[in-house]
Amino acid sequence: MYTPVTDAEFTTVSFLEISSSYLLRLLSATPRRLYDISEIPPTPITHLSDTETAMQETVSKFAKEVILPKVRDMDEAENMDPALVEQLFEQGFMGVEIPEEYGGTGANFTSAIIAIEELARVDPSVSVMVDVHNTLVNTAITKWGTNQLKKKFLPRLATDTVGSFCLSEPVSGSDAFKLATKATETSDGFKISGGKMWITNAMESGFFIVFANLDPSKGYRGITAFIVEKGTKGFEIAKKEKKLGIKASSTCVLSFDDVEIPKENLLGERGQGYKYAIGILNEGRIGIAAQMTGLALGAWENAVNYVWNDRKQFGQFVGEFQGMQHQIAQSYTEIAAARALVYNAARKKEAGEDFVRDAAMAKLFASQVAGRVSGLAVEWMGGMGFVREGLAEKFWRDSKIGAIYEGTSNIQLNTIAKLLQKDYTTSG
Repeated sequence: MYTPVTDAEFTTVSFLEISSSYLLRLLSATPRRLYDISEIPPTPITHLSDTETAMQETVSKFAKEVILPKVRDMDEAENMDPALVEQLFEQGFMGVEIPEEYGGTGANFTSAIIAIEELARVDPSVSVMVDVHNTLVNTAITKWGTNQLKKKFLPRLATDTVGSFCLSEPVSGSDAFKLATKATETSDGFKISGGKMWITNAMESGFFIVFANLDPSKGYRGITAFIVEKGTKGFEIAKKEKKLGIKASSTCVLSFDDVEIPKENLLGERGQGYKYAIGILNEGRIGIAAQMTGLALGAWENAVNYVWNDRKQFGQFVGEFQGMQHQIAQSYTEIAAARALVYNAARKKEAGEDFVRDAAMAKLFASQVAGRVSGLAVEWMGGMGFVREGLAEKFWRDSKIGAIYEGTSNIQLNTIAKLLQKDYTTSG
C-alpha cells in the first residue's frame, strides 16, 4: 500500500517506485470497454483512486520543494534547468502512461492530467513540458509504434529522453494540414525537407515526431508521421523564440534539409498522419486545460494568501472587504467549474466514450478562467502583484498561451458548435 513520503525520504523515493505496487487500477487508458456499473456507488468526478491520490501528493510535494525555488531564475533566464529535467524523469513524471515493461509508471490518463495540473500550480513552463511529452509524444508511440519502435524508444522516453511533437508550420497553424514539409521515399527509407514552427520542448528534446506530406497529390491524406532523432544530418534547431510567457519552456523553429531517416522510423501507416494528429490533439487539449486550471488555482492561492494574511489597508486585511471577497469567491467557483470540465473529459476519454466536445469545452473555458483569475490576482495584490519579485505577474503572462496553442479558442468554439449542430439538426 502507499506510504506517505517523509521529507527525509523524498530525495530517494519516486512516484515510479510508489506506483509499482498498484497492479490493479480503477481506470486505465486502454480502448473502450463495457462495464457493469449497477453495483458501483455514484462518486464525484474529481474522486481519485489510490494511485491518482499518490500521484497528486507526490507531484505537489515535488513542485513546492524542488521546482518552486527555481521558477523565477528559470523564467528570467528563459531556460529549463537541465538538472530539473533529470529529476522529472527520476520521479516517473515523464512516463506516466508508458507501460511498466518499458520502464514507465503504467498509470492511467487521469494520473497524467493530475500531474500536469499540480505542476502548473507552481510553474506552467514545467507543466507544459511534462504535458506535451506525456499526452502527445508518449501516447503516439504507444498507440501507433511498431513493437520494434516501442522497444527502442519507450524506455528512453520514460527515463531520459524528452520528446517533441512537430506539426505546426509558418502557414499551417489553425489550418494544421496545409503542410509544406515534404517526405520522399528512398531505397533505404525516407528523406524529409521543410520547416516547423512553435515546437515545444525542442531545445531539450532528443526525439521528434515529425508530420510531413509523403504524397502531396492526395492533399492532407498524404500526411504521414515520422520519427527523427536529434543529431540526424540535415536536422537543426534554427531559432529559439523569445516569448511573453512560459519562458522557461523552449519553443523553436526547426529546419529539415534532406534529412534521411530509416524506413523503420515511419510511425503508423502511410497517409494516416492527419488522423493521428487529430486524435492526439483532442487528448492533448485536456492536458492544456489541466495546465490552465492548475495555473488559475496557483494564481488564486498565491493572491489570497497575500490579501488574507499580509496586505492591509484602512486597518484591515484587504481580503476582508466584501467587494474583494466576492471576487475571490467568484474566481474560485469558476476554477472549480473548469476543473469539473477537465476531469469529466479525462474520465470520458478513459471510458472510451466520445470526448471531443468535452475536451474542446474544457480547454476553452479553462483558458478563459486562467486569464481572468490570474489577471484579477495581480490587481488583488496591488504593487506586489505587478513587480517581478513574486509569481503573480508570471502566472498572468503564462496564461495567455492557453487560448492559442493546441487549438485556439476560436477553433474550440468551431468544434463545439459543429458537434452541437450535428446533434440538434433534424434530417430532411
